[in-house]
Amino acid sequence: MSKFRNYFSETITEMTQNVTWPTWKELQSNALIVVVASVIFALLIFAMDNVFGITGTPTSTWKGVVGFIYSFF
Repeated sequence: MSKFRNYFSETITEMTQNVTWPTWKELQSNALIVVVASVIFALLIFAMDNVFGITGTPTSTWKGVVGFIYSFF
């Protein structure tokens, strides 16, 4: 039981005295970077789906931009 109590005591000491927590401004800045990167990544995946015609359904008539170009040849 003393090991358990010692572990939590050291954990609390570590989290309150030794950890450098970010400021509110830093958190906002980092959150904005994550949101922008997520939107860019989602748009990239959306564009690749449209170009290559990946729709998730095998009976779909949409074949993407590449399929549209190949239909002329």
